[in-house]
Amino acid sequence: MAIEIRDVTDKNEWDDFVTAHPEANFLHAWQWGEFHISRGKTVIRRGVYVGKDLEGVYEGVVETARRGTHLAIAGGPIVDWGNADVVQLLRDDMKKQGEVHGCAFVRVRPQLEKSDESSALFDRLGFKPAPYYLSVEHAGILDLTKSEEELLKGMRQRLRRALRKAEKNNITVETSTNSDDIAEFYRIQLETARRHDFTHFSEDFLKKQFKSFADDNSAVLYTARHEGEVLAQNFMIFYGNEASYHYGVSTELGTKLSGAPLLHMQAMRDARERGIKRYSFWGIVDEDDTDHRFYGVSVFKRGFGVDELKYVPAHDLILSPVKYRLNWIIETIRRKARRV
Repeated sequence: MAIEIRDVTDKNEWDDFVTAHPEANFLHAWQWGEFHISRGKTVIRRGVYVGKDLEGVYEGVVETARRGTHLAIAGGPIVDWGNADVVQLLRDDMKKQGEVHGCAFVRVRPQLEKSDESSALFDRLGFKPAPYYLSVEHAGILDLTKSEEELLKGMRQRLRRALRKAEKNNITVETSTNSDDIAEFYRIQLETARRHDFTHFSEDFLKKQFKSFADDNSAVLYTARHEGEVLAQNFMIFYGNEASYHYGVSTELGTKLSGAPLLHMQAMRDARERGIKRYSFWGIVDEDDTDHRFYGVSVFKRGFGVDELKYVPAHDLILSPVKYRLNWIIETIRRKARRV
């Protein structure tokens, strides 16, 4: 039977294939590529066809930078990793597409659980561990096949008290799929960034990302209010088998009245109604990594009783050793400076 690798141009074909794989999340959604296209990026969507059937895909974004243009493939490829022939075809095509687009390297962070075997696989494929991350490598996950009662029992007592406190304070939860409402989220993000000392995203970045998914009813903005005042907001993405807590912000009042936990409980209920079985709190850091800038928020996420999932970390396929060396030095310094 004929085997070939070519561009995938049909959204339904792409999403049907990706969502059939339970490990996949929005990082390989068609909408994720559309978001990057809206920002003027070059997006590559390639698939291995055996006859008429897709057997593996990857979605890459060409990232231009002075330190070295590269092809970034987050949350993929999506493939049966036991099918060595298809995996090799995808690897060779990533290399080819990277060369065509003048990239110094290809960076991949697959939806593959970290293990000695998976690390050895990437070594055999010619990849090297990257000096900087590409999306979440360590996630906190809740199993939504459990009942709400079971989930509550698994939470830390302090968090259960916070939920009861929020209910007594008559906090309301609102939802929106209107991208114009991201303006308020952006404003609160600026406040949150000042309090917790992190680099914020631009309003245009957030709005385009939200719109790309909200147009398909896959993104929802959750807002907790008390007497009309915003306490917290969550930017959720629902795709395939996973509901992802992508971004969250809170006001100073929100930290006192515990608005954020209610948002998660409502999002979990909504995810179940969509038939989604996994709730991802997105990135967490090791419990002993107390110097990491996301240590505090990781403590909050662990309070829900999450299971911890570690993906194979970002790996690079080097195409231009000279340019890559400069990039490696810059990113190594940046990672230390940013404490990530």
